[in-house]
Amino acid sequence: MRRRAWLVIGWLFTVLAMIGIPLPVIPTVPFLLVAAWAFAKSSPALQQQILDHPTYGPPVRAWQERGAVGRIAKIWAILAMSVGVAVSWWAGMPPWVVATQAAICATVAIFLVTRPEK
Repeated sequence: MRRRAWLVIGWLFTVLAMIGIPLPVIPTVPFLLVAAWAFAKSSPALQQQILDHPTYGPPVRAWQERGAVGRIAKIWAILAMSVGVAVSWWAGMPPWVVATQAAICATVAIFLVTRPEK
């Protein structure tokens, strides 16, 4: 039963990653990280397919092996978070919402910056 649940989670996140391929606002690799983790508990063969993918395998392996995030990925992530906070402020969201969003994004940005690069 648990194996099946992990398999469902792996496929769900794989589908989300596939949706993220053509849509730049949905990140692909973070979804694949979760999918690979879930497949490790349910289907090592599917996990290996993710790790062996020519485009998405290297960043997933870099994260699993060293906790590494590529420089371009860091830049895009921090830029996207900054734009998100700016849009919230421009849209007139309540100041506490913008401040909360900014604090969360700043925390994530600090985490990203402290990760090693590929």
